[in-house]
Amino acid sequence: MSRPFFQFCLGSLFSFRSLSDWEKKRKENFFLSLSKISMAFSSFLGRVLFASVFILSAYQEFNAYGVDGGPAAKTLRPKFDAFAHQVHSRVGFQLPDIDMKFLAAGAIALKGIGGILFILGSSFGASLLLLHQLITTPILYDFYNYDSEDKEFIQLFVKFTQNMALFGALLFFVGMKNSIPRRQPKKKAAPKTKTY
Repeated sequence: MSRPFFQFCLGSLFSFRSLSDWEKKRKENFFLSLSKISMAFSSFLGRVLFASVFILSAYQEFNAYGVDGGPAAKTLRPKFDAFAHQVHSRVGFQLPDIDMKFLAAGAIALKGIGGILFILGSSFGASLLLLHQLITTPILYDFYNYDSEDKEFIQLFVKFTQNMALFGALLFFVGMKNSIPRRQPKKKAAPKTKTY
């Protein structure tokens, strides 16, 4: 073997200048992978904590559902009627009469399924939670039916703005999920044809 070929083989085998450079690179790769793992874990933990609000609420409402829809349906009836009256008086559109136990069951399903899918990182789960927030927030927290001096106005307005913050966080999640490019699978190279 010629000496330059031997030097090339050794140079490509040991591309670092010294062992300490190799160790530095190894440590950098270790800390980089550690930071990726901690980022993935903190993202998962954040999704679990965020979705727990919806999942625990769905669980409580499901346990109390009963035959008539439970307390959720009873609380929802006067709120829905007031909301339907507001829509009819301002827009002129008559909302259909809906059985509250079905509306409560839909809310339970949206919160439960959406929360579980959200934990798994699905933007479809976030969309289900967005739909739930979009439908229930203006109905349940009807601060617009009270005077600004009323005690109920302040309580309902605070809850309304908190739910709007949840809505904004869900929109942010969907936006970030859609802005991150997905990994493209590596295309397999076409097998080379052998010529004889």
